[in-house]
Amino acid sequence: MARKAARAVDPAQFRPETHRRARVEIEFDEPTLLGAVFGQFDSNLVQVENRLGVYIAARGNKIQIEGPEDSVARARDTLKGMYHRLEMGQDLDAGAIESLIAMSSEPTLEGIISGDAGGGEPPIMIRTRRKTIVPRSATQIEYMRALTRSDVIFALGPAGTGKTYVAVAQAVSQLMTGSVQRLILSRPAVEAGEKLGFLPGDMKDKVDPYLRPLYDALYDCMPPEQVERRLASGEIEIAPIAFMRGRTLADAFVILDEAQNTTREQMKMFLTRFGQNSRMVICGDPRQIDIPGGERMSGLADAVGRLEGVEGIAVTRFTAADVVRHPIVGRIVEAYEGPTQ
Repeated sequence: MARKAARAVDPAQFRPETHRRARVEIEFDEPTLLGAVFGQFDSNLVQVENRLGVYIAARGNKIQIEGPEDSVARARDTLKGMYHRLEMGQDLDAGAIESLIAMSSEPTLEGIISGDAGGGEPPIMIRTRRKTIVPRSATQIEYMRALTRSDVIFALGPAGTGKTYVAVAQAVSQLMTGSVQRLILSRPAVEAGEKLGFLPGDMKDKVDPYLRPLYDALYDCMPPEQVERRLASGEIEIAPIAFMRGRTLADAFVILDEAQNTTREQMKMFLTRFGQNSRMVICGDPRQIDIPGGERMSGLADAVGRLEGVEGIAVTRFTAADVVRHPIVGRIVEAYEGPTQ
């Protein structure tokens, strides 16, 4: 397959004296997928070239990459990852490519490309009725493994890293297979300038806006009619954390979102609801605390400090490098987390 658009790219421009040069050729089995790998007017290849400083030439089902040795290796792995996503029926957009480029510097990427996790383990993915989710950052690989191995998982990090979305996908997958009987999603209803009492409607109407991100993730993983039916039957429950008091949550996958806005007492109450054959995921961004007293009073910071290292409890920390939304979101997070001018 010939290149769709010629670009005035001189390989010599990528020839810094301090780097060893390399040239590799990769061949793909299914030429019909290469149009999607290349993108419209080769936009996907241009994205890889610009990000990694390599030159890519394609003909038929073969792609040749030239540039600094380490960049060529990363570009090769990125292109294989793009092809593999399409083989699996996954979407391939600019965000997915950006994530594959970021992951290409990690030694675990080869396991994702070849379709297994290494060491004879099955592929790292979460299957739901509406889609199959695969890791889009190196930390998501660690997180997905923790979601299948640990009883209580703390997921810490900025917005856009997939903390809640991946947890909801795993919960839906386990509900579909029958390994849990209930899915319980909770979140503190912290007021942000308004008073709940002044919002219109009954209590459900007042707290639903705080829980909307959980609904959005659910509808993305399950057909809407199934979500509504399971909400009506009680198989799926979405409620503020205050509604958890006095309960034992057995045979359930339980997710607490925005956990940085819990108090110490709320967090202790929530964690001690844990029942037989259950899994708990606590998601939050320690740098976005809205409760009075900040980190000093946050139940999330307190719980991680007390429980990290305890058997059966895992802690996954995301950074701006793990943001899987538009690339600009990662740059915004880095700007806010860095030193002020």
